[in-house]
Amino acid sequence: MSTAAPAPSFAPLLRHGLWLAVALSMGAAVSLGITRFAYALLLPPMRADLAWSYTLAGAMNTVNALGYLLGALATPLLLRRLAPGTLLVAGSVLATVFMGLCGFFVDAVPLLVQRLLAGVASALVFVCGGLLAARLGAQQPGRSGLLLGLYYGGTGWGISLSAVLVPAVLAAAPGPHPWAWAWAWWALALACVAATLVLLWPARALQALAAPAAVSAQPASGSMRWAAFAPALLGYGLFGVGYIGYMTFVVALLREQGASGAAVTWFYALLGLAVVLSSRIWAGLLDRSRGGQALALLNGLLGVATVLPALTSAWPVVLASGLLFGAVFLSVVASTTALVRHNLPQALWASGISAFTIVFAAGQIVGPTVVGWIADGPGGLARGLVFSACALWVGAVVASRQKPLVSA
Repeated sequence: MSTAAPAPSFAPLLRHGLWLAVALSMGAAVSLGITRFAYALLLPPMRADLAWSYTLAGAMNTVNALGYLLGALATPLLLRRLAPGTLLVAGSVLATVFMGLCGFFVDAVPLLVQRLLAGVASALVFVCGGLLAARLGAQQPGRSGLLLGLYYGGTGWGISLSAVLVPAVLAAAPGPHPWAWAWAWWALALACVAATLVLLWPARALQALAAPAAVSAQPASGSMRWAAFAPALLGYGLFGVGYIGYMTFVVALLREQGASGAAVTWFYALLGLAVVLSSRIWAGLLDRSRGGQALALLNGLLGVATVLPALTSAWPVVLASGLLFGAVFLSVVASTTALVRHNLPQALWASGISAFTIVFAAGQIVGPTVVGWIADGPGGLARGLVFSACALWVGAVVASRQKPLVSA
């Protein structure tokens, strides 16, 4: 007589849900906060030392976004063979390696390759982390928006850490290495090592959620219907175009406007802390919004934050821009995960999250190079950020057309 294996107990997940989400947020810290956004702090010294144009400087984040797109396309295929927790940790290890390797090159081609590979690895981390956060939230429906916000808010920890770490390393970099920024890449890689070690706990603890329950109001078979999500997908793609210009070039713009190193550190660190706090600010909206309302509202606010430094260099306004941007931009990402969770069965969550990640990555491929190209012409970086803001506002209008696919 055979006996069925006992069903996994989710009591520990319910008891430690918030801490698991915080630990899982180290994946967002690695994949975006450090691997993607720390580059903004390194762009000014690298551009000065290596005589880059803004177009080439933007291309470094363009190829990173291209790698992110390739990783997002590969993730659903890899998830057929590997558990999300396994792929999460493996991607974090690879991202760490590629970050460290960036400190060993000065030629543009190998640096572009390293940024490409880091983008592939970061997509594996971000998609798998978002999937696990969504499944954790499904065990605690009353706190699902908060748990998603905590995960995506981890990007803020990476941004704030980078804001403190990079200037300190640039100032203390030892000789005889002629490029202090190389030491900053290595320091950031060590920070990724620490975050990866933290990820081991949620990756193991959430392994029981790797196979979603088959119970659903909709059939679990089938595939993600892209046409049904067309307004949200297009709005999210325009978010990718718009936000990345700000996160790539805002530090360079502040330095051009005469901001001191200490002021830039405060600006970027506070932006990162606002990202962390955004998990509380928008949790209720993410729980209530089953269509494109959240995505539209957040895109619109982000456009306001993006255009402010292009209009004035007044420090209170610039600081308000950073705080508003930080309080909004990762909640845009969380809003798409919430949209998937509200409108698709669990069996299709991975496909849904990957679809949004793909259009997000496609937008990011366009944004940095276009803004860099605009910045190399009349009007400079300020005009480039105006373009970014316009992309976000158009994205808000488009996203507002997204209707819920299922009734509440």
